[in-house]
Order: sequence, then structure tokens, then C-alpha cells
Amino acid sequence: MGKVTGFLEIDRQDRKYKPAADRIRHYREFVIPLSEEATTQQAARCMNCGIPYCHNGCPVNNQIPDWNDLVYRNEWEEACRNLHSTNNFPEFTGRICPAPCEASCTLNIEDTPVTIKTIECAIVDRGFKQGWIKPEAPTKSTGKKIAVVGSGPAGLACAQQLRRAGHEVHVYEKNAFPGGLLRYGIPDFKLEKTVVERRVGQMTAEGVVFHCGVNVGVDVSVDKLVADYDAVALAGGSESPRDLKIPGRELAGVHFAMEFLPQQNRRVSEEPLQTNEQILASGKNVVVIGGGDTGSDCIGTSVRQGALKVTQFEIMPTPPVKENKLLNWPDWPLKLRTSSSHEEGAEREFAVNTVAFLGDESGALRALKCVRVDGKFQPIAGTEFEIKAELALLAMGFVAPVHDGLLNALGVKYDARGNVAADTRAYKSSVEKVWACGDMRRGQSLVVWAIREGRQCAASIDEHLMGATTLPR
Repeated sequence: MGKVTGFLEIDRQDRKYKPAADRIRHYREFVIPLSEEATTQQAARCMNCGIPYCHNGCPVNNQIPDWNDLVYRNEWEEACRNLHSTNNFPEFTGRICPAPCEASCTLNIEDTPVTIKTIECAIVDRGFKQGWIKPEAPTKSTGKKIAVVGSGPAGLACAQQLRRAGHEVHVYEKNAFPGGLLRYGIPDFKLEKTVVERRVGQMTAEGVVFHCGVNVGVDVSVDKLVADYDAVALAGGSESPRDLKIPGRELAGVHFAMEFLPQQNRRVSEEPLQTNEQILASGKNVVVIGGGDTGSDCIGTSVRQGALKVTQFEIMPTPPVKENKLLNWPDWPLKLRTSSSHEEGAEREFAVNTVAFLGDESGALRALKCVRVDGKFQPIAGTEFEIKAELALLAMGFVAPVHDGLLNALGVKYDARGNVAADTRAYKSSVEKVWACGDMRRGQSLVVWAIREGRQCAASIDEHLMGATTLPR
């Protein structure tokens, strides 16, 4: 522990955003980093808890008090090494993770947690700037070949760990570039794609082979894949979106969020769109159905495209502004959260259910028919209303991985929710030589959980192939 009384003397200070009026004019990141001095001071607030609950809150088991202490002592390079010992991609989590570690921080009992996420991002960004983060190619080969299907955070973490253990690793990605939702789902203003490309470049230098534009089960048969490799890791994500099957669903202007967001990411990257149908919010009244992070991303993207008005509907009741610490801490609390996209211009409505999409004579969306609901999601009589909209974006989450193609061809068993059945010890599927991790196994979740599962799956595969493993779980 660095400064024993740091948490008593130093107030919490976090990163700020550039003004909304400026940032909505572009798709670049807009977070203003803390200075080195301010970051060091914030690290000094870590209070050497008897039980560091931040460890419970962090799925990848980051050694948070350790690297806070190292930053306070100005030992940044060692802090960078420590951080990477548990997390392959802290530059991702330092930008887009909701920071359950901070919710678990002992100082969060009084709403002043250590700025863990900010310090994490500062460490890794400094590591890249100083050249401390280099390719770590294995010194010997095991002679084993492994295929990883999917290049989101779970697939990337799994592939990097296996390659560093000495295996030959091939990553198959159906899109033009690696990254999964990091590249095609999360907007550039939250995560610039050069950040993803930088890490993929490191992995390529380590010897990981990426096969992009290859849809396994379509372009390559699953039988050939299983036959050609000693192990196959499924890390394809949870891509079946929750639909809203109500009257008017077929109208032009009603789209899934993951039809809308990837298009804009491809525009920013100057990558060809995969369809001739342009989905744009420019000059339109937009309604986003779903109150989570994906819905927030739809808001920020719509605002930048020049939407006339953006409204977000959530069927759940309005959450409390402040949680009850005695009931919630150190667990993740349900409370009202306002994202940077909300601040850029959106009206939020809670306890609203959309019952129909209304169209004009040409078959295009013109309005939504809605009703307010009670705590049991039952309609409240006399609260029906219509809202004008030319674009409706369904951002209600994902129910399962896509079964058609790869998974059904493999014949893997599914759990009760439709995910690939595999436990969290071995990560083995019901099919010989096939493992599963990330959202494809656990369902829709956070990037930090994907990294954890990818790392643990790699350790399981290495142990199975070699009889023992030194890879951390």
C-alpha cells in the first residue's frame, strides 16, 4: 500500500468528456485522460482493504490493489506487466467495461470508489506508448494445431493464450476484419478500431494466423475443421437478437440494432457495406426499444447521423437513482445510469411497451403504438399513446448463438437457454475435440467475462492436449 491515508486526503477524480456539442460532430473517442500526477494520486486512494472486494467484482481477477500501489510508486512498467498477467486486453476493458470492480470497491460504500477503470486504461495506454507491450512469441512448438472460431474478445483471448503456450493457432472470422463486436458492434466513439487493430497486430506477430471472410459451416465444412485440427474452440458470440413480433414488424424502418450499428462502423472504417439497404437516422424521428448499452450506442450513433429526435423506451420501471448499499454492496446494483450518449440528446421513457408499428401507404414506418405498463408488465388502461417515428431500432438483447450452420452441423448440445452446453471447468462441448467459451457458451454478457472465458478455455484445451498446463485461469 502506497499512501496509508490517501483515501482520507484525496477526493475521487475521474476522466471527463469533451463537450457534447463538439463530440457529436465526429466518431472519435472523446474521453479526456487524467494527467500522470492525477492518476498517481487516484491510485493512492486504494485503501489496502482487509478483503479487497474489487477482486470479487472483477471477472478476470485483476490484482487491482497491487497495480494501484505500483502506479502510486511510479513503477508503471511493472504495473503494466502485472495488469497483463490477468487480462490480455486491458485497453478494451479500460474503455468499455462497466467496471463492476468499482461497484465492489470498499470506498463505494460512500459513493467514492477508486477510479480503477481509469487507472487500468492509463497503465495500458502508457505501456503501448513506451513500447513495453511487445509480441510474446513462444520459444518452442508443441506440434498441436488449434482452430478458434470467432475473433471477439473471447476468441482473441483464447487464441493469444494458446499461441503463447506453443500451439499453432488459426482464428476463423466471418467478417472482413478481426474483432467481433469490438469492431462491428461497439461504436468508434467508445472504442476506436485502431485500438483493436493494434492488438491484432501484436497477435499476428506472435504467430496467430487469422482467416477473415471465412464463415465456418458455410465456406469451410465443420467436418474438415474438426478433422484438420487437434482442438476447436467455439467463440462465435450470441448473435440471435430478441425480436419484437408485433403488428407492423415487417415495415420498412424497423431494424435490429445490430443491423444499424455495424453499418456505421463500416462507414467509419471505409469498409464496404454488406447490403444495399442503407439504415440511417439522418433527418428522422428515432425510437430505440431497449434500455441497455446497445440501446445507448444506438442513441449516440443516431445523434451523430443527424436524427431529428431520439427517444428510448424501456419496459422495466424506472430504477432508483441511488441504490441501497446495505442491500447491494459489493454486488452490482440496479440503479439509474446515464451514459454519455444519453447526455448528447435523448428522451427516456420507462415502463413502456410497444404494441404495434404503424405504417403509411408505402409500407414505411410512421409511428409506434405504445402503452404504459405496471410492475408486472401488464398494460395500464387509458395510457395508450402513439409516437411519431420513421426509424425504430430493436435493442432488446440477444437470446442465443445462431444455431443454423456451424452449431447444428457440429451437433453440439444446447443448454436450456439455447447456448452451447459446456461447464466452466473444462469448457468442453458434447462433441469430441470441441470447446466453447464466451457469449456462445454463457449467453450475452460483458467483454470482461468474454476475456475470462477465453483464457480459461485456453487453459483447459492446453491441459487436455499436453496433460498439464501452466496457463493461468
